[in-house]
Amino acid sequence: MIRITDLQKSFGDHRVLQGVSLHVDAGEVVCLIGPSGSGKSTVLRCINGLESYEGGEVTAFGRRVDRRSADIHTLRSRMGMVFQRFNLFAHRSVLQNVMEGPLFVKRESAAQVRREAMALLEKVGLAEKAAAFPAQLSGGQQQRVAIARALAMKPEAMLFDEPTSALDPELVGDVLAVMRTLADEGMTMIVVTHEMGFAREVADRVCFLHSGSIVEEGRAAQVLGTPTHARTQDFLRRVLQAPVTLSGMEPK
Repeated sequence: MIRITDLQKSFGDHRVLQGVSLHVDAGEVVCLIGPSGSGKSTVLRCINGLESYEGGEVTAFGRRVDRRSADIHTLRSRMGMVFQRFNLFAHRSVLQNVMEGPLFVKRESAAQVRREAMALLEKVGLAEKAAAFPAQLSGGQQQRVAIARALAMKPEAMLFDEPTSALDPELVGDVLAVMRTLADEGMTMIVVTHEMGFAREVADRVCFLHSGSIVEEGRAAQVLGTPTHARTQDFLRRVLQAPVTLSGMEPK
């Protein structure tokens, strides 16, 4: 469904992506992990056409992703994206936020859009907040509304850019629960995350990025449980702050 081949991206003189290659099949959940600045979010933004790239190629649904192409908006509508910040319209209610895309972009009937939006709010556990405004919600609730808003466009894949990083720890679980449900339902997902427990439980594959390159990729249990690359091992020691069984080593 999504294929990245030798992707290269620079910001000025700084090379952010140095030949990233990755494929994601329909129904697969792939988690991108790694330290800040390793290029994870840039990969997502290139997939969605929010960033241009200087080398390599990104294709989605068999078509090249190019933010300058005439069909980029059509491609984006097939890939929902959820950011670190919720980016909800402050002057619109929760229900209006979820209805916005189908109503004004896809021009669907208001009655149908309203029914489907309420069903999505029920799905993320916020039907009772339909009339509330974003400022009246917790961060976790706002993020769940953002997920419902992305799903309202009926995407074939979902991109998550550290969706829990701006949340207080006690609010993270509800957002991850919604994402687990999507994965169980077969949604194709690429998730940039620091939630290693979620990645271990939900991901089909995990990719560890360092300095703009994928240095280790494999099944979640292998990458997170018995990593082979020294940089992955060091990262997991720091993130998990717990003994990790490393390849050829016993936990201390």
